[in-house]
Amino acid sequence: MIFQDYEKTGVIYHIISLPDLKKALKYGIAFDDKVTYKTKYDGFHQLIDAQKPDWIPSWVIRSKSIFASINYPKNHKFHSHSAVLSIKIDPKRCWVANENYANQIYEPYMLQNVEEFYECKDYLKKEGKMLLKKYWETSLSFEENLKVRMDKIDGYDAEVLINHTIAPEDIEIKYIVSDHRMLNVEEWKKIFCSCRG
Repeated sequence: MIFQDYEKTGVIYHIISLPDLKKALKYGIAFDDKVTYKTKYDGFHQLIDAQKPDWIPSWVIRSKSIFASINYPKNHKFHSHSAVLSIKIDPKRCWVANENYANQIYEPYMLQNVEEFYECKDYLKKEGKMLLKKYWETSLSFEENLKVRMDKIDGYDAEVLINHTIAPEDIEIKYIVSDHRMLNVEEWKKIFCSCRG
């Protein structure tokens, strides 16, 4: 894994695009304050929320969540032009789910209204519905996950649904990611902030 375990650090990790970084460092992070919130996920989270069973607490709302990871494998490929942030959370207001189930319906959901791909609506109604059922059935509270550690089971891609805002003082930049490299803050500053005349 890239980072030490949560039980040692007390933080989890959030990826943010560089255009959103300045605002996050100044004002904190809210679920709907990113450039991509409406353009990339419009309706997708609501589709998943609609399948949520009654036994899951009412405060768990995917469409109003900030997404994070407990850790990343060493070979994880981050999006270019982003920053990896460590964030402090309230474990009582976080939920853990297997992102693999949600990811399998993202493209069909986004392409269902493109004429060439209309037929993927059948996939969403059948396989998609089953995947979302599994998504919620295999989910659990963040605190329960610390006991059973689903996030450490092979094939369980744990995403953390944070259901509270993150204050600026609870955010730290760990890495800046470009097309070619991933640098911690000191490495990045050595290259780009030490200009010689």
